[in-house]
Amino acid sequence: MNRRDALARVAILMGGAVIGGDYFLTSCSSPSEEKEKKGAAKTTKEEKPFLKQDQVAYLNEVGETILPTTATPGAKAADVGSFMAVMVRDCYKPEDQKIFLKGLDDLEQASKKKNGKGFLESDTAQRTALLRALDEEQKNYAKTKTLEAPNHYFRMIKELTMLGYFTSEVGSTKALRYLPVPGKYEGCVPYKKGDRAWATT
Repeated sequence: MNRRDALARVAILMGGAVIGGDYFLTSCSSPSEEKEKKGAAKTTKEEKPFLKQDQVAYLNEVGETILPTTATPGAKAADVGSFMAVMVRDCYKPEDQKIFLKGLDDLEQASKKKNGKGFLESDTAQRTALLRALDEEQKNYAKTKTLEAPNHYFRMIKELTMLGYFTSEVGSTKALRYLPVPGKYEGCVPYKKGDRAWATT
């Protein structure tokens, strides 16, 4: 599955355009690369990670709640937290990066308010109920959101979880059906309810 197909599928599932999708398809580049393009002096210092390791681990747990391990591996197996760290750093506008970072704190506060404890301390049922409530919140927000209004942090997290998972090796080969070298094109393939979708077309 190529990036364009993956974005299209995630957009369909989310009911609209993917935040940062235009950058994903064209010119994702890190802030340091942008500075170099503008003639800024190159630096030999290693670029500071956008997210700390504990934040990446936190996002893996959030992702696992969105796409849990069942008969197939879940989002944590695909390390979606690391995927989010790179995509937000390289492909999101600065204002969306700030919303995403603040969203980690907002999610933690929402968990404490709803469950009386942090997200990581909550059990599976509590995590699921919280994320369902946040998903409903972002859907209602999207219905009345103006073009200039800020994006909702949970929409970003959910989109990146799905995009990261279904474009990973684990997602495309275990959750989807994958043919490394597709044969001839067949416009009509038998399908029965419950069959996995194809990662390659």
